[in-house]
Amino acid sequence: MSCKKTTFLHLFLIFNFISLTVAQNSSAILYDISPFIKVYKNGTIERLSGTTVVPASLDPTTGVRSKDVDISRKLNVSARIFRPKNATPSKKLPLLVYFHGGAFFTESAFSPTYHNHMNSLVAKANVVAVSVNYRLAPENPLPIGYEDSWLALKWVFSHCKGNGSEAWLKKYVDFEHVYLGGDSAGGNIAHNMAIRVGSDEMDGIAINGMFLNCPHFWGTKRIGKEGVSANKQVEAITESIWIHAYPNSTGFDDPLSNPAKDPRLSELGGKRVLVYVAELDVLRDRGWYYGKVLRKSKWDGVVKVVEVKGEGHVFNLRFPDKIKSKIMLKQLASFLNRR
Repeated sequence: MSCKKTTFLHLFLIFNFISLTVAQNSSAILYDISPFIKVYKNGTIERLSGTTVVPASLDPTTGVRSKDVDISRKLNVSARIFRPKNATPSKKLPLLVYFHGGAFFTESAFSPTYHNHMNSLVAKANVVAVSVNYRLAPENPLPIGYEDSWLALKWVFSHCKGNGSEAWLKKYVDFEHVYLGGDSAGGNIAHNMAIRVGSDEMDGIAINGMFLNCPHFWGTKRIGKEGVSANKQVEAITESIWIHAYPNSTGFDDPLSNPAKDPRLSELGGKRVLVYVAELDVLRDRGWYYGKVLRKSKWDGVVKVVEVKGEGHVFNLRFPDKIKSKIMLKQLASFLNRR
């Protein structure tokens, strides 16, 4: 064999080896939190759900109108605002500030799930809603999502005395009746925003209450049915979510994850809290526990926990046409209209 042929063969083998190594490295998974996200060792991030978006619109079914607003272009924080069909400046309406779920990794205020949910809730309750679009982990690890949500809440309340740039908030909102809401990770965010409101981190921000749908809370010590073999796989996912969404947290008993460990719990903003838990949800016991520790904290308010039998995590968002989902929607509408 000639030297040229030998050199060519060596180069060919080296090239194949390098190509195979690169391909293997690019497909090597750093962590997999299905059904939400996969992160690869080469830095690639693959979101497995919640990436579809729909435009703001006039909803033909409910008559609800929506539009998108920038809260901070520099930080890429925005929101979608919804107003009901018959909104009029002569009769101002309660306001719901909503934080979407998705394990801190996926979904947005613009996804079909949350767009449709807000249309239905705004129409049923006859309220104005601001659905906050905060930045997602892992590119933007917590506490960035909390800070984005607080920035959004401050922006909303900058309109309470007729100031601010958003006409819908100035024309249609009764700032004496403001509620927070959220599901799953968004329920966690809503709670932590209520803590900041109640701790007087900014004058002029006050809320009447909040609702939490299957809120994402956790802790080091197992409670209720946690730890049984049937739940271990889902519990591992739950823990992996917090570990990778907030790598610099103090752990599962960080007050942002476990409200029972928060010395400010009794300062929670608002006087009324409604918590939904689902019987088949791994987070069920955390919702009940939240109600228990909130009552014991000397917080000056009323908390109610409602368990939906035979259903799983945020079932109402996945199956909005179920009878149980429609009952829940009606209950939420009633909750948001209590003066």
